[in-house]
Amino acid sequence: MLFPSLIILFCIIPLLTNAQDFIKGSQVSGSFECDAQYYLKDSKMGITDSSLNGRLSRMNGFTEINYSFKNFSAGMRFEAYLPPLVGFDTHYEGYGVPYWFLNYKNDKLEITAGNFYEQFGNGMALRTWQEWTLGYDNSLRGLRVKFTPVDGITLKGIWGVQRNFWDPYSSNNRGIVKGGDIDIFLNDLFSGLKDAKTKVSFGGSFVSDYQNGKTTDILIDTMIYTLKLPENVATYSGRLNLNVGRVNFYTEYAHKINDPSALNNFIYKDGNGLFTTLSYSQKGLGIFGAAKIIDNMSYKSNRMVTDNQLDINYLPAITKQHTYALAAMYPYATQPTGEFGYSGTLTYTFKRNTKLGGKSGLTFAVNFSKVNSLSKDSIFVSSINGMALNRAGTLGYKSNFFTPGKEVYYQDLNIEVDKKFSKRWKGIFTYLSQVYNKEVVEGHATDYGLVHANIGIADITCNLTYIYSLRAEIQGLWTVQDKGNWIAGLLEFTIAPKWFFSVQDQWNYGNADTQQQLHYYLVSIGYTYNTSRISLSYGRQREGILCVGGVCRYVPAASGLTLTVNSSF
Repeated sequence: MLFPSLIILFCIIPLLTNAQDFIKGSQVSGSFECDAQYYLKDSKMGITDSSLNGRLSRMNGFTEINYSFKNFSAGMRFEAYLPPLVGFDTHYEGYGVPYWFLNYKNDKLEITAGNFYEQFGNGMALRTWQEWTLGYDNSLRGLRVKFTPVDGITLKGIWGVQRNFWDPYSSNNRGIVKGGDIDIFLNDLFSGLKDAKTKVSFGGSFVSDYQNGKTTDILIDTMIYTLKLPENVATYSGRLNLNVGRVNFYTEYAHKINDPSALNNFIYKDGNGLFTTLSYSQKGLGIFGAAKIIDNMSYKSNRMVTDNQLDINYLPAITKQHTYALAAMYPYATQPTGEFGYSGTLTYTFKRNTKLGGKSGLTFAVNFSKVNSLSKDSIFVSSINGMALNRAGTLGYKSNFFTPGKEVYYQDLNIEVDKKFSKRWKGIFTYLSQVYNKEVVEGHATDYGLVHANIGIADITCNLTYIYSLRAEIQGLWTVQDKGNWIAGLLEFTIAPKWFFSVQDQWNYGNADTQQQLHYYLVSIGYTYNTSRISLSYGRQREGILCVGGVCRYVPAASGLTLTVNSSF
């Protein structure tokens, strides 16, 4: 019903103003992306015609157009999944306009109708966002209002329903999300503090999700029980940001009332989350530390959903997101049912013309992160059942909020050295030691145990001329668990600013199953013209987990031809 308003707006605006002024004051921008793949059968990788359902050609694509005129703006995004690429949820199949908006903004007030993305604080109470590579989109469709009554105070209010693939809204498939947020920046609020070296801001959020339906039947110990469920689930949070010179401190705490769901086995325990960072920076030196405690903080607008869809909030990741292929083989996925984690990063640059810095200087960075389970105690259920842990229909457990559990979920120590040897040569050298709980992170029922992996990477670039450059990577991963040892290599030739050519291979030479000691080769070529880019690649893709910011999806093995085209204007 609201979508036709977008068409009406484009028709009305020219009538309300002089045509010449309308043309001069208008701005149109947009972007386009198409990811198409043609899959080949590969018996060694277990890829058959049946596993692809006979659909060898697949495509994900979108076009986004935004229009603005003075204080008004509007936009839409057309998406098509014909059918979706292997690894993306099959519910995306189809095409249409799942995202559109109308917006008015002046110095004090901003109103958005339609779809929007919004975040309160660091997201533990509310964050809607989109990540194309994950097939993730939890945008809200409804109304958002932002109001700045005075400098230093920002108020936000939101109301709407989340996107769920192409499903039209009904009270049975997702709830209605409502919320408010206040952000106060003292240095802007009080004129006497504007030039102070100490900067202080704080804020708070409140979010409520209304889901229709007061009861559900669930199997507990071979018996069917009817559980009463809360129709309104509220979350509130408070945050503080303090900057004193080179030191910055941020902390946020969130609390969620009882929210029995399929993810937490329908327990009635309240949820809590704490996220804190502390950093120091000066020229040549950076120190960053973070800590996170998550206790039963899954928050969805449909309590029966167990995958990535319909998340209302976001639980920030504190582990480093790696980009090299073997370093990213074991990424960490945030565990909303409970985790205790911390991390620290030290970055130091040795100056030029010193013993370690040499003629061009040297940058050294070390990062360590560890995530454990959260310490939990069983609770008394009844005289018959005695003590129980995480039993449906009960409070679930008693948590020791500031105490880590004994089970390790993830650990990562990585050391990186970035060195420029001369005007032509530079290199990045990385060592990683990782511990990965495959059973917990990937949700396997089988006891996989912990994977201990050591990884070494050398990335060398030679600038042959101002236009031509050659980059080479060599990577090794050594482990006696999971699929054993790997080695990977890449060679990339670039003709700036338009062309690149690359060839790479990942070889699982240490797999205990000799039939699975496969080469995952890939040949690519790409061309860039202004803001447009086209690339074509052919080869194999190993199966694994793809993560962005602690949100992950499974990527199955694939083989074939891939075409990617993206452009912006």
